[in-house]
Amino acid sequence: MQTNVMQLNTHVNIDTSLCGKVTKLEKNYAEVLLHTTQQMAVDELGLVHGGFVFGAADFSAMSAVNDPLVVLGASMSKFTAPVKSGDAVLCKAKVVSEKGTRRTVDVQAFVEGRLVYEGSFTTFVLDAHVLKR
Repeated sequence: MQTNVMQLNTHVNIDTSLCGKVTKLEKNYAEVLLHTTQQMAVDELGLVHGGFVFGAADFSAMSAVNDPLVVLGASMSKFTAPVKSGDAVLCKAKVVSEKGTRRTVDVQAFVEGRLVYEGSFTTFVLDAHVLKR
């Protein structure tokens, strides 16, 4: 019996210790799991800097598009609850619209089922690498 497993085609050299690891990948959908660490904390209570959560959300959005030439054009973010070091953050990304080269991806992030982040990412699939244009 053969299963149909999608391959990640974008951001293949990303540091998964900083941005999370893809745990589920389907057409126009991805999940990324980020295990937060004390090194991500901004204070002695273990509050995780939002940039790490955003990085995982961004990576999940790029993975949902899953094209090697996808880039981020814009984003709108809302942090709804704090994340502390040691938390596992699960980002769920879904492509909600596609028009030409533009893809809009909605992302929600959860810690133990509690919503901690939601965002909308505007991405573009280019015809050449952004650094070679």
